[in-house]
Amino acid sequence: QVQLVESGGGLVQAGGSLRLSCAASGRTFSSYAMGWFRQAPGKEREFVAAISWGGGNTYYADSVKGRFTISRDNAKNTVYLQMNSLKPEDTAVYYCAADINIATVSTIPNYWGQGTQVTVSS
Repeated sequence: QVQLVESGGGLVQAGGSLRLSCAASGRTFSSYAMGWFRQAPGKEREFVAAISWGGGNTYYADSVKGRFTISRDNAKNTVYLQMNSLKPEDTAVYYCAADINIATVSTIPNYWGQGTQVTVSS
């Protein structure tokens, strides 16, 4: 069982930056692939980024590639999403996710956080 708690959301102007954090409970954090998703009002939840258990492999949605960076610190049981050059269309609730399988964490992960709101003003 993994419990995930996101933080770091907020209001930022277009072109600005935010860093989201996701703290995970449990002693097996380093065994899990981690991901970020987002859901904008009136839209379906979509994949944003994923990282393998060791951090050696990362994956991004085309819409954020080159602007967002996912990373993890297994010693702190935390995964991060650094978001730069933010756009109004990045406005959404951002969710942290975890799964044993790197392929599944980007599609139907087993564990979800409660989400954190990111609002980008124009």
